[in-house]
Amino acid sequence: MALRWGIASAGKISNDFVCALQTLPDKNHEVVAVAARSLETAKVFSEKLNIPQAIEGYESLAKCENIDIVYVGVINTGHFEVSKMMLQHGKHVLCEKPLTLNRKQSQELVAFAKEKKLFLMEAVWSRCFPIYKKLRETLDSGIIGDVKYVNACFGFPIAEVPRLNTKELGGGTILDLGVYTLQFCQFVFKGLKPTKFLGSGYLNVNNVDESANAIIQYPGKATAVISTTSVATFSNEATIIGTKGAIKIPMFWCPTKMEINDETFEFELPKSQAEFNFFHSTGLSYEAEECRRCIKDGLLESPHMSHEESLGLSELMDMWRKNVGVVFEQDL
Repeated sequence: MALRWGIASAGKISNDFVCALQTLPDKNHEVVAVAARSLETAKVFSEKLNIPQAIEGYESLAKCENIDIVYVGVINTGHFEVSKMMLQHGKHVLCEKPLTLNRKQSQELVAFAKEKKLFLMEAVWSRCFPIYKKLRETLDSGIIGDVKYVNACFGFPIAEVPRLNTKELGGGTILDLGVYTLQFCQFVFKGLKPTKFLGSGYLNVNNVDESANAIIQYPGKATAVISTTSVATFSNEATIIGTKGAIKIPMFWCPTKMEINDETFEFELPKSQAEFNFFHSTGLSYEAEECRRCIKDGLLESPHMSHEESLGLSELMDMWRKNVGVVFEQDL
């Protein structure tokens, strides 16, 4: 039986998620409805992507009885409220990263999902890419020895995007781009808590970070250096250096290629003729299929992005924002 999806938000990332879903077999996934704040917006979206139902307002979507799971693609400030609303009405949830604005909200949302006995996953799509499976096997095999240094940088000139540069919309590069560099370190070091975290950055006129950097120390004398920016294009790759070799991963947040010492591994993305807004967006199908697998198996969280890891990730972002000087109303 197909997993029946509702889509909360008719924005660019929701477009890409639906197009990615459409690369999967109809017998496994079905997009039932899309909701937006205005009915007109929802209708335009539904007509473009052949979605049967357009709905005004997220509460109306939550009350739909023919939906199993909701993809929450609203702006950052809406993640907590909309996800909790869907859970309240018995829907499983796949929520875009960051799961919420801070650890306090994430903790409440995770506890609520557990209380309702419903599946909840933070949509860190990176974790579901085949390269990440290969990366875990490689690190565990000891081919590059003990990891001593990780570097990940992610930056594009997108400072004029309102949702990124406005505090009221939960903006800043840490929550939008830096989250990927943090989750990468978290993945490499298997969720180990840092022994020291030194963050810095620059704020824009709205007092949110337009760029941020951090040096993170881990047990075993390992170090990670991460950087993110909205005012320039970085190399946008990650490097892992061990005592016996190194790994390089271009586009580490949605990778199709990895270099291990002198050997290159590549994985093809699913094919699609759809119009996507972001790089490698057909790869969003990997996390959709992970949701279906978990729900089918009766799991309330994904081993690829567990609740514990989401809470740890929230805590690291809180720490980074505090170092840089970014405070949201929801933090108080």
